[in-house]
Order: sequence, then structure tokens, then C-alpha cells
Amino acid sequence: MHERIPFKTKNKEKRRSHLLKLKKEKEGIKRDERFRRRRDEDKNPRLREERRARNVPATIDRKRVWDELDENAADGDALGLAVDVGMLAKRRKTAAGEDEEEAVRNGLTAEKLQMVDEEERARVAAVLSREGASQSNHDEDEADDLFSGEESDVAAPAAIAIQDMQQEAPPTVSGQDDEDHELDDDDDDDLASLMSDSASSTSSATAPTNTRARAPSPSAASATSTHTNMTLIPESLALKFPTLFAAPTSAPKILITTTQHSTLHAQAALLTSLLPNSVYVRRTRHHHHSHAFSVREVARHASSRGFTALAVLGEERKRPSSLSVVHLPAGPTLHFSVSNWVEGKKLPGHGNATEHHPELLLNGFRTPLGLLAAHLFRSLFPPQPELAGRQVVTLHNQRDYIFVRRHRYVFRERRETEKKVTGSDGRDVKGVEGIRAGLQELGPRFTLKLRRVDKGVNRGSGQEWVWKAGMEKQRTRFQL
Repeated sequence: MHERIPFKTKNKEKRRSHLLKLKKEKEGIKRDERFRRRRDEDKNPRLREERRARNVPATIDRKRVWDELDENAADGDALGLAVDVGMLAKRRKTAAGEDEEEAVRNGLTAEKLQMVDEEERARVAAVLSREGASQSNHDEDEADDLFSGEESDVAAPAAIAIQDMQQEAPPTVSGQDDEDHELDDDDDDDLASLMSDSASSTSSATAPTNTRARAPSPSAASATSTHTNMTLIPESLALKFPTLFAAPTSAPKILITTTQHSTLHAQAALLTSLLPNSVYVRRTRHHHHSHAFSVREVARHASSRGFTALAVLGEERKRPSSLSVVHLPAGPTLHFSVSNWVEGKKLPGHGNATEHHPELLLNGFRTPLGLLAAHLFRSLFPPQPELAGRQVVTLHNQRDYIFVRRHRYVFRERRETEKKVTGSDGRDVKGVEGIRAGLQELGPRFTLKLRRVDKGVNRGSGQEWVWKAGMEKQRTRFQL
């Protein structure tokens, strides 16, 4: 709302110039206050940390909610649950470590009890044999008191033996924290900081924890740029799809095709450059009476010829609209919708991709459904990238939208006008003060959204999970 001018005039230009003068004065005061605060924070960095701790933006990612689940629940790996698998595994490990530590502390191990019982029974039998018949009743009472847990002269060696066993027993290790290093990703298109922190995100922090309480919701940066921990494998999903969650041993071989009578030949050829060891085969019928092969038949033929995955690109209005990825030979099949498809040649300042095997970055996949999608994407790329090519493919999950990007990176010296590399906590990363990462996008770029998960090759095999419109009514709950 504009402030009233101190005088009345019908001249519109005078009113406008006076309001602009007031606005400049206000902006000048704010600017001076901002620079004064910056000078004070440079002298005392603690003030900057306190200000950042107070002024945390309340974004949707920060308000993300998780489904309440018991630590011992058997259905914690269900695809329909919005559960942080890493936090759930850490809580279960912590609970198991506390129970084991309490058992060792109280001397409740079965083997130790059996050893103590045998030694004390032999000791009591020797005492009974040495003493006369007149003291037999008294000795039996002492033996009963010993095994009932009361204090007596004969029970003292048992307590000492238990203490000695506790001192000799190795200490139990409590649950260890999973990977908590985060990438600084304030803007979706600003991936320079994402690439500069990728090396530190792969390391794991092993800090012991002694609490079983639910951890607070992560910050906005950590919720959207957390590196995916691929060592977390949901047990129920690993039993259903053992080949998908198995560690890759060889390079994959991918068959790429399209829907019937598709015109997306150029877009499918671009996918062959994105996915190493992939081959594109057209699916057009050459004659009206020729046989139209179904996806099940194509998957069976591809599996018999050594292919490990089948990708089917869908079309709508001559643009890519869907992408179905089949893990051969028996599934699962994940169906994605495709949007915002941009070819590499249409990107400003784009580069040309080489045939080197790229590195793979998977960010933000935390739920059982997200880990299923992450392991499927990992199975499409060779386990050993060729670092000489300096190419990286990023699949960044944010609010259940998977952004696919491909870049070429280079490490160079930091200019004086550029900021230093900072972590998710806002502090400078030690060891890389004079280094910056330069990026050149290669393309193509597009966005995926998971719509359905089939148990087998096609829809008739049954569905593990299906997206529904009602799932997005609560804007703070996400599936991946």
C-alpha cells in the first residue's frame, strides 16, 4: 500500500516522483542495514550461523510428513507406504543394539547362565558332601536361596563370575548412522554445487546413536538433494525381484523400441546415446497383414538374445509421452510419463556426447518405491564408469518428479569473484576452497513421473503399485 504524500496536488508526475523518492530512501536504508549486517557477520561468523538457523524457509519439502510405522512392523517395505527406509533401518539397528547391550549388562545370556548354574551346582554338591547330615537341611536352604537369586555367602562367587564375564565380553556396537551428507541444491537448474559435492556425498558417516526417538524432518536442502543409499535393500522387494536388487557384475545390454507405428525414431536414437550398450529397433509393421509383436513377445525374444532390459518409448502428438522399462527376464516393469522433453541441440551452449560410459548420480530416492526405481535405473548403466569421458547422468527426485540431466564436468580454479563451495549447512567445504566445477549440458533433458509398477512384463501380470489422483491431495506426502 502506497504511503500518503505530505501535500495535495493534482499533478500526477509530482506524486509519482515523490513516491519514487520515498521508495529509494527505504531501499537505501535496507541496503545500508544489509551491508552493516554483512560486515558484522564477517567479524563474527557465529552471527551468520544464528541468523541462518532462525531464517529457515518453510517450504513444502521441509514440511514433508512420513507414515507412522512401528519399528517391528513386518510391512515396512510395502510400496504404498511413505517411509524413510534409511531412518527405519537405523531405528531398528539402534533398538537391536540397545536390547543386546541390556542383555549383556544384566547377564541374561543363556550360555552364561548355563555355565554359572553348572559351576554353582558342583560347588554346592561339594559343600553338601563335606558337611555332616546335621547340616544338610541348612545347606539345602542355602542352595535354594542361591538359585532363587537371594544374597548369601555361596551366591557371592556367582555374582563375581558374572561380573568377570561382563568385563571379558566384547562391547556391542550400536546402530550406525547411514549416509547423511547432503548436496547444496538451492535451484533446480543450478547443478554446479550438486556436482562439486557429489564426491563427499558418497562417503558415509558412522556416528553412534543411543536414541530411539523419531528424527526431526530434514531441511529443505537435505530433503531434495540427499544422495541415495543403494546399500539399503527392502527385504520383501528383494525376495520378489532378486535379479533387480543383486549387485551388478557386468555391463547391461538394453533394447530400445517404440509403440506401434511411432514416429519418434530420432528421440529413440537419442536414448541410445544416453544409455550405454543399447540398440534401437523399429516396431513398425511393414504390411497390413503382418504380425504385430506385443511387448511380452518382444521381451521374450530380447531375453533370449542376452538383453537385460527393454525400454518402450510412447508417443502422443508426435512427442514423447511415456517410457516403460522392463527388467528382463521376468520383470518388474515400471511405467513413467515423460514431459518437458528437450533435445540437446536445442539447449544453449550444449556439448556433444561421447561414447564413454557415464557416471550415475541418484538423488532423493528414500522410500521403498523410490529405492525400487533407483535400483532399476542403476541396472541400466554399467557398474564401472569411464572417468576419462567426464560425463555424468543425474536422476534427481524432487516431489515425485524425476529430472534427468546429462553433463560434462571439468574442475578448474576458482575465480576471485566466485563463491566458495559450501555444504548443506552453509559452511565452506574444507580442501576445495580454490576449486570450482564447470558444467556443460549435453542433453537430452526430460522429466519422469512414475505411474505404475507391474509384477511381470505387462499389465496382465498384476500391479504392485498404481498412481492415483487422490495421492496428491496431501501436498506434504510423497511416494518416492
